[in-house]
Amino acid sequence: MTARRDEIAIIGAGLAGCLAACFLARRGYPVALYERRSDPRAGTVERGRSINLALSERGLDALRRIGLAEQVMTDALPMRGRMIHPVEGEQQFQSYSAAGDRAINSISRGALNNALLDEAAALPGVRVVFDHRLVGLDPTDGALSFETPQGTVAAKASVVLGADGAGSAVRGQLLAYGLLDERVDFLDYGYKELTIPPLGGDFALDEDALHIWPRGTSMMIALPNPDRSFTCTLFWPNEGAGSFASLTSPAEIERHFTEQYPDVVPLAPNLVDDYQHNPVGVLGTVRCTPWQVNGKVGLLGDAAHAIVPFYGQGANCAFEDVVELDRCLDECADDWSAALPLFQRRRQENAEAIATMALTNFVEMRDKVASPVFQTRRRVEHALERALPGRYVSQYELVSFSTTGYAEVRRRVRRQHRVLGAVVGGAALLLVGAIGAALSRGRRA
Repeated sequence: MTARRDEIAIIGAGLAGCLAACFLARRGYPVALYERRSDPRAGTVERGRSINLALSERGLDALRRIGLAEQVMTDALPMRGRMIHPVEGEQQFQSYSAAGDRAINSISRGALNNALLDEAAALPGVRVVFDHRLVGLDPTDGALSFETPQGTVAAKASVVLGADGAGSAVRGQLLAYGLLDERVDFLDYGYKELTIPPLGGDFALDEDALHIWPRGTSMMIALPNPDRSFTCTLFWPNEGAGSFASLTSPAEIERHFTEQYPDVVPLAPNLVDDYQHNPVGVLGTVRCTPWQVNGKVGLLGDAAHAIVPFYGQGANCAFEDVVELDRCLDECADDWSAALPLFQRRRQENAEAIATMALTNFVEMRDKVASPVFQTRRRVEHALERALPGRYVSQYELVSFSTTGYAEVRRRVRRQHRVLGAVVGGAALLLVGAIGAALSRGRRA
């Protein structure tokens, strides 16, 4: 068992790492929080890397546990549904919940990270160390080696937690030792950010929605910001027609946006400059096993199970990891050799479930949301939710507005879809019967 006086090292002072530091410090652990970057609170955000977060119930539940939810929500903008932008025709609003009263929350990743970093740094026993890039880890004794501006620095910890994202250096070290298996599945898609500034001092689009421009094999989304701008994200193929590789000149960019996103062009005066100078990010799913080694080194959040962003659950899922790890430490009386394996057993199935749902939701967002069949199905789902409150709940509501395990959500939704199929099938049979009766009356007449 690890004694309370033994220091825990967390690699990565991003969202998951800072939250984990808060939880562990409140348990009485001294914590060293190592970050390869300089202090983000003193620097500038890298261009085109702001990606807003959609903070929902799982993330809020974690923040409530450390008393930070109210502060964070001060600058959050609630989004109660999707606003669909077709190439031609009227925009269509699709509510996230049956009653239209529930919302996911647009929030700046940087602002949330800074709030968590401030909270962690203010807690007794937490020291935050910047400009430390992990280059060595001995999983048997917790010996650490970092590259810093002053040269190589050695450190040691009783337990090392990798919360350093999809490209985790901790995971890389364990992989180099042959202690885990890893699979990274990249999409043939990338992402690029654009900005829609305020218009006349106000939002240029409805601020209470997540905006989607579905275009079949690609899409753009936009989330509101407190300064009344919108952060737009293109999710396009990397190669081929209509891809990032195919559009390079200002004329090509302007022509493509005029054809595919005509309502955006007059609202984005810096569109061409943003497109040409903002980087293209990669999208992929990380799977690895095990997530821990000998109760000495563990992975959480994206370091263990990075997912694509199409369900808005990456940060929410990582926050839920921290809550579950805290719960496991409670149940195991702070015996890390028991708590870390228990954590993996409880979370791995859920991580796989949300990874699958996020990939499926990409197809839904870029294509199906504009389909009359999809829209009818959603209306039927909402009608069933109102008719059967608590008994029939859509997948989106279960994922975004509850803390039901992701794996249980999938099982429940499969059961519900059998009910939905029976309802739709029954309605179809009634319609066929009605048509048959009408035709029969016509023949008799």
